[in-house]
Amino acid sequence: MADGGRRTPSGSGRGGPAGSGGPRGQGRAGAARSGGRGSSRDWSRKGDKQQVPRTEEQARYDGPPIPEEITGRELDRSVAAQLKGLPDRLALRVARHLAAAGTLIDSDPETAYQHTLAARARASRLAVVREATGEAAYASGHYAEALAELRAAKRMNGATDYLPIMADCHRALGQPEQALKLARSPAVAGFGSPAKAEMTLVESGARRDLGQLDAALRTLELAPLQSKSREPWVVRLRYAYADALEAAGRHSDALAWFHRTHAVDSHQLTDAAQRAEALEKRHD
Repeated sequence: MADGGRRTPSGSGRGGPAGSGGPRGQGRAGAARSGGRGSSRDWSRKGDKQQVPRTEEQARYDGPPIPEEITGRELDRSVAAQLKGLPDRLALRVARHLAAAGTLIDSDPETAYQHTLAARARASRLAVVREATGEAAYASGHYAEALAELRAAKRMNGATDYLPIMADCHRALGQPEQALKLARSPAVAGFGSPAKAEMTLVESGARRDLGQLDAALRTLELAPLQSKSREPWVVRLRYAYADALEAAGRHSDALAWFHRTHAVDSHQLTDAAQRAEALEKRHD
């Protein structure tokens, strides 16, 4: 986003009853439907030429196909530990869906989200599953769903790590005042530098959403723009500040900060160099 915010472009069935194998299961007798013991008679109905299509709820429970190479062991130990209360087969299925989501979150966020929905359908009472679903929903542009999932995770484990994402979801939903309310949460003071920077970006973006450009600039000026770190959070803070300066008509200041952004943007996370070049051409 031009203002440095976090957003990326762009219903819940729990499945069948416990032990039934979910909607796809037919029960223990399913495999014997083609005939009785010792009988070769075909008991299928003559008109059944294809299976009944899966309902939306059943498809969500099934989830996308999981690549064979995904074993579930890819999960961080802290995540895997939270699955240990589940029956072994269920824990493995949930783990594989979460691991698949993790591998796809950057390249195919929508499919990653569908994997997390399949995990949630099986283990909706686990905070780590709701957190993963919220993050994937956010990455794929389902902001209302992301907000609901992250709220659920926060209720379960009391964690405040999700607050910047939740605040940005409010922005995406046209609720900048709610974003500002979360930005003022006491927990933000205890955040590490990257998370604090994320909340600053969201707060300044919300101010701009409200037409408060001067307040957006002041918000960014209170952040560590002069940090000597080259980490992505510094790059994004500087870029947001340069963009806000240009929006305010302070072109020479904006040019200087686009250059300062480019100087620490070793991974080319932004188009700061191009923005600086465009400004120079416009004001030659």
